[in-house]
Amino acid sequence: MKLVLLSGGSGKRLWPLSNDARSKQFLKVLEDDDHNVKSMVQRVWGQLNRVNLAESTIIATSKTQVDMIQNQLGQKVNLVIEPNRRDTFPAISLVASYLYSIKNVSLDETIAILPVDPYVQDAFFEQVTQLDQALKQSKADIALIGVTPTYPSSKYGYMIPSESQQQDYLTIQRFTEKPTEEEAEKLIAHQALWNCGVFAFKLGFMIQILEERGFPVHYDELVAQYDKLPKISFDYEIVEKTEHIVALPYNGYWKDLGTWRTLTEEMRTSQMGKGIMTDDCEQTHLINELDIPITLIGVSNVIVAASPDGILVADKEKSPLIKEIVGQYENRPMYEERRWGWYKVLDHLKTDENYEVLTKRIGVKAGKNLSYQYHLHRSEVWTVIKGEGVFVQNDKLRVVRTGDVLEIPVGHKHGLKAVTDLEMIEVQTGPQLIEEDIVRVFMSWDEIENYCYSLVE
Repeated sequence: MKLVLLSGGSGKRLWPLSNDARSKQFLKVLEDDDHNVKSMVQRVWGQLNRVNLAESTIIATSKTQVDMIQNQLGQKVNLVIEPNRRDTFPAISLVASYLYSIKNVSLDETIAILPVDPYVQDAFFEQVTQLDQALKQSKADIALIGVTPTYPSSKYGYMIPSESQQQDYLTIQRFTEKPTEEEAEKLIAHQALWNCGVFAFKLGFMIQILEERGFPVHYDELVAQYDKLPKISFDYEIVEKTEHIVALPYNGYWKDLGTWRTLTEEMRTSQMGKGIMTDDCEQTHLINELDIPITLIGVSNVIVAASPDGILVADKEKSPLIKEIVGQYENRPMYEERRWGWYKVLDHLKTDENYEVLTKRIGVKAGKNLSYQYHLHRSEVWTVIKGEGVFVQNDKLRVVRTGDVLEIPVGHKHGLKAVTDLEMIEVQTGPQLIEEDIVRVFMSWDEIENYCYSLVE
């Protein structure tokens, strides 16, 4: 069996901590038993390691999340990267073609698809391994995991089993997406299960679908035609149109931490970051990523979240509305984690003369490096404020330390490796300041050093 974790989402439901680059699964707000703060994806990856499934797992993600994943899980995690963000049907199609044509996986191999951020106990993943047996016994096209509902929720999809059942799996008759609470009560009375987004199929099932629809099954060819795949979820495009589907019931703990209310229910502390809450603040949570303190006096059942992207003050029950509200914002992400560290936007100024100034604080972890790159539209000035590193500019290497100021004109090749944890202030100036204005020459520091030393020799 191969596992595929789907890592997508635009990061709107947990704004302002989440954004287009830092979706909810990357927020470090959950504590483990040793009081270490981890993100949802780090928690899930740790569980997969404990049940010996991590080595057979692939993460399907978009370009904007690659650095974040590698920062939190390491460089060796197996990724399939979408050329652009579309939906789960295109993403799963791409992974299927990758397994088939690049990894030479058998068409009879079971492929299990999971969201990257379920909040479950380890036993849940043991149940995932049983999907392979369910497919073999039932000879169904798709096998799902259905969670036994604990209350009549209107926020989840439901799968309704047929009346005649066999062995350990249920034959699914139909699906109902986000019913009213009254409808949900009736569905539960008929043994309906929550659809938790976990399902499995034989690789050959997906390859056949691509062939029938005229899409290439070889990975490189499908990447080239990725924009032609329908932008639709796998549930709508495939699952709800497939006749022979079975499900394995799961009676353990499962939760979708997709809103501030559900997320704070699983947090072990009511406050993270600078601030003060008075004792009469009941069921209130403060999460502050800013360097300024926030004080809360006598407010209950409230979430206060602050980041460089903005500040949210909301009643927990009303907090899911944030997705609709922040959809109106088109601001760039103000904080991102990268494979080498992180950056925070401190200031962004646009003048009337089509000229921009952007100021960042950048942190590079010891031993990590920025790529060797140049820009077509902007110049930069770096001021090292902490640590020591090696700076390369136009193929020349030199050591830099706290207090050094580095000028990088438009078109100059440049890169940096941190010897110790290094921080610097970067000031960008130019007519167009976008993250995409990067032409990369080399990614690894070994490549950079070998190239520069070869010129000297």
